[in-house]
Amino acid sequence: MKAKELHDLSTEELQKKLIDFKDELFRLRFQLATQQLENPMRIRDVRKNIARTQTVLRQRELEAQKA
Repeated sequence: MKAKELHDLSTEELQKKLIDFKDELFRLRFQLATQQLENPMRIRDVRKNIARTQTVLRQRELEAQKA
């Protein structure tokens, strides 16, 4: 998911996405441990999506403090 797409979502939707990404990362790590993971690059993508989501949430938090 691109950062531009994340900026268009509401804060509640972002928090839900963050939970979904973390769940997916957990499942991917479990598959990696059991050697059932087909695409190991997916872990990297999910980690980056988590970081992007947290960044957008933090930016909104800082904007709210300024106002």
